[in-house]
Amino acid sequence: MKSDIEIARSIRMKRITEVAEETGIPEESIEPYGRYIAKVPESLIDEERVRKSRLILVTAITATKAGIGKTTVSIGLALGLNRIGKKATVALREPSLGPCFGMKGGAAGGGYAQIMPMDRINLHFTGDFHAVTSAHNMIAALLDNYLYQHQSEGFALKEILWKRVLDVNDRSLRSIVTGLGPRTNGITRESGFDITPASELMAILCLSSGPEDMRRRIDNITLGITFDDKPFTVRDLGIGGAIAVLLRDAIHPNLVQTTEGTPAFVHGGPFANIAHGCNSIIATKMAMTFGEYAITEAGFGADLGAEKFFNIKCRKSGLRPDLTVLVASLRGLKMHGFVPEDKIDCPDKEGLIRGFANLDRHISNLRAFGQTVIVCFNRYASDTEEEIETVRDHCREAGVGFAVNSAWSEGGKGAEELARLVVKTIDEHPSEPLRFTYDEDQSIESKIERLAKSLYGAGSVSIGKTAREKIRRISGTEMAKYPVCIAKTQYSFSQDSSKPGAPSGFNFSIKDLIINSGAEMLVAIAGDIIRMPGLPKKPQALNMDIVNGEIEGLS
Repeated sequence: MKSDIEIARSIRMKRITEVAEETGIPEESIEPYGRYIAKVPESLIDEERVRKSRLILVTAITATKAGIGKTTVSIGLALGLNRIGKKATVALREPSLGPCFGMKGGAAGGGYAQIMPMDRINLHFTGDFHAVTSAHNMIAALLDNYLYQHQSEGFALKEILWKRVLDVNDRSLRSIVTGLGPRTNGITRESGFDITPASELMAILCLSSGPEDMRRRIDNITLGITFDDKPFTVRDLGIGGAIAVLLRDAIHPNLVQTTEGTPAFVHGGPFANIAHGCNSIIATKMAMTFGEYAITEAGFGADLGAEKFFNIKCRKSGLRPDLTVLVASLRGLKMHGFVPEDKIDCPDKEGLIRGFANLDRHISNLRAFGQTVIVCFNRYASDTEEEIETVRDHCREAGVGFAVNSAWSEGGKGAEELARLVVKTIDEHPSEPLRFTYDEDQSIESKIERLAKSLYGAGSVSIGKTAREKIRRISGTEMAKYPVCIAKTQYSFSQDSSKPGAPSGFNFSIKDLIINSGAEMLVAIAGDIIRMPGLPKKPQALNMDIVNGEIEGLS
């Protein structure tokens, strides 16, 4: 069996100028990054065409270590739609180096349903992640310098909220002490690192409507709290313009292609377990401008990515999906049916049926948003027809459409069944107007409770002292109206990663609240979730090398 990178190398790519021309983008508008990648200006977005385009959200059942295949399905669906004569585009997030060198090995789809050039996309791409990392750490350096230079005047902050970021999984950097050594090394204090996808600047990049909106949001970032309990912002530091300069090119979406030449707009990369988990609003609208059908995905399970797509991204952008595709796999369902990981490729009808509880809760949650849902079964080589039919029968009984996707092995041909079902469902039963889980005017506590109880199945919610103090601090301000972005494990509806399936009645605890006043959302930290991942015992980096001038080891 060929690896993803071997398949990618076997495909002859079109030059990006040709992809742009076929998409309807004038060649003079793009800024090529080599032969196969280009930046596209957000000025090409046409709101009238956006309104006419059919937007499809791809999400999934709760993540498992066996994988679900959401990105492969998103790309495959675009391929399948184009195969049946529809003009389709796809909008995706950029991969992070942390997971690529840690657990995943790559995040550009797989098999014959990839975005290309996959090696460049998975590695440094057009430098967007590096721009966010540099801009974030520039703020940190300028803040530390301001504190150092003004300490003799009596200026200090009671609390510093801004840490640093790095696009590497490095548990050793979670908690650090800066400024050690002589006085000229700065003020000694505790700090730490998050991973770049958790940066507020990454969220700002993805939630901004354009450069001017991004500039406004940067100024509003809260860096710390003064001794008279007032927020100290980037505007107070006077560096908003400098940070906007560092992000000038990063705000523009990246145009690449799929294995079958379909245009793909790839931009931004927040994780759904620690951030809002969606590609940029600009990239989604760009895909809708140039596609009769536009497919986008939201990270991890629907309780994370899809929830945030609706309650945060759609709330702020006005986007409304015509359909949601819920991806499931036999392996994933069995793991949620408590089948041991080393047995998931063996037939186990009882374990599969137990796993339907997870699928059903996601379907119910998505319907609560007003979404029409179809289930996409992402097929693996070890899957049996009998077990596939068991899933199909269950979906029929649940009243949701069902299609098998084989795009990994067959490309667009393997997604034709899914594509036809998508078109038919949108034509006959499109989603209802979007219903949010909570209103902006509800209290922060009630927003958290609504999410925990109505989507996750919690029986109670507890909010820790640190989080309560921050809630008290912003109560009565505009910040109290921000949507809530729950940071929790991706492996369970609960905050406990060891509880697959559909747990209920548990206590959901919030230990901290991160105020993202530039991104205009509140990040509620649940349980033991951390914003700087660590590496596994055997990271994917062990498999990577350059052999005869070619990169090996990227999945």
